[in-house]
Formats: sequence, C-alpha cells, structure tokens
Amino acid sequence: MAQEDLKGKWALILGASSGFGAATALELARYGVNIIGLHLDRGPALEAVKELVGQIESCGVQVHYLNMNIANAEKRSDAVAQIKAWLGEDKLHMVMHSVAFGSLQPFIGPDAEHQLTQTQLEMTLDVMANSLVYWVQDLWHANLLGRGSRVFSMTSAGSEEVFRTYGAVSAAKSALESHTRQLALELGKHGVMVNCIMAGVTDTPALRKIPGNDEIVAIAMRRNPTGRLTTPRDVAVTIRALCDPEIERINGAVIVVDGGERISM
Repeated sequence: MAQEDLKGKWALILGASSGFGAATALELARYGVNIIGLHLDRGPALEAVKELVGQIESCGVQVHYLNMNIANAEKRSDAVAQIKAWLGEDKLHMVMHSVAFGSLQPFIGPDAEHQLTQTQLEMTLDVMANSLVYWVQDLWHANLLGRGSRVFSMTSAGSEEVFRTYGAVSAAKSALESHTRQLALELGKHGVMVNCIMAGVTDTPALRKIPGNDEIVAIAMRRNPTGRLTTPRDVAVTIRALCDPEIERINGAVIVVDGGERISM
C-alpha cells in the first residue's frame, strides 16, 4: 500500500490515549490519516495525552482529541455532531473501538462485599461491548460511515479462556465479538467492513491493572514462538495494513495478532 492511499482520510479511535489506540493513531498519522481520538483521562495522565497529540500533529495531519465518557449517550450524541461538523461531507475511513474500562472482581468472593456486583457486571458489558453497537448506530445514521469504511473492535484470548478476576471482562469480550459479527452482517451490504482484532498478551496500562498480570506475561512468554510479547505497534501496523482501500473481503472475522501465541502449548 502506498502512503498516499490513506492520505487525507479520517479515523476515529475510541480509547486513543494509550496502548493500542495511541499506537494506531500514531501509525495512521504517519500515513497521512487525520485523527479524531476520544479518551477519558484525568490529572497527570493529561500531560501524556498532550504529548501524544503533539506527536500526531508533527505528522502534518489534522488532530482532534476529546476527553469524555464514551459510554454516556448524551456525550456520544454531542461528539457525533462535532465529528460531523469536522468532516463535513467526508466519511470516516476507519473506526477503532479500543475501550478498556471494566471490573476485575471475582464472581465468587470470600464474602458478598468482595465479589462482582450486578452493577459492575452491567457496567463492564455496557462500556466494553455494547458501546460499540451504539457508536456504530449513531455514526451510521449521521452518514459518517459508507462504502469502504471499516470498523475494528479489540478483543483478547479472554473471550475464550478464563483467568482469575477476569470474568466480567471475559464476558464483555465474548459479547464484543458477537456484536462485531452482527454489525458485519448488517453493514456488509453497504460496503462497511467490521472486524475484531485479537491481540496477544501486550504490556499496556490495561494489562497492568489485572491482578496477577505477571503470571499472564510469564505464560505468554513461554508459549509465544517468537520469544516476545505482542506490542501495541504490532497491532497498529496490522490495522493500518487492513485499512488499505483494496482490501474488501475481510468482514466479520476475529483476526489474531500474536505471533503464534495461541497455537502453542
């Protein structure tokens, strides 16, 4: 893919301040893609976001970052209206849903106060899975998606495997994959491709929040044939490649980006 194939196109990244979202924003910007990034950060983290925006701007593209709760319906509506104002008659070439905000409580705790609650489970599913549907619905009806647009959600092996305290997030990842397939079915006739990226174990802020993450890393390092963890840039480069306008037949898939981690014992 030539760099000019993406120049001037627009990308919307939900969860754009760190990890996979930040790496993808930078990678696409290097190819001339204008970036709209949504994130929810406070305090010292905002300085890192400011630095990231500066790096993206140095690529000579348009950059708009909004600090907001992507799961709030009213704020989502306002953001879609703002995006429409920025793009005018243009459409989004790429939408990435990379939202990591969920509960890490066990289903069964030592007592009722130290286990997952109904509110926490519903919140995790709503933010990490259902919000993909709501955003795509609103973007579609705002005429911001069209033939050639592509949507990427971010899943993990946790959609099929289990780990202590990961139950709520695991359920959300399973639902996210199902939502991705359904959106691919319904939007495919309009030329919009919707796929899910399953990254291998990656050292991100989200991973570091999981109790016992050092054990997860050790297992991944032992299993991965490449002898290293997946990096955010590994994922970003893959997504950038899949943004090639000539790629039109990958739809409704879970695309594994892990160097062979899942196939190894």
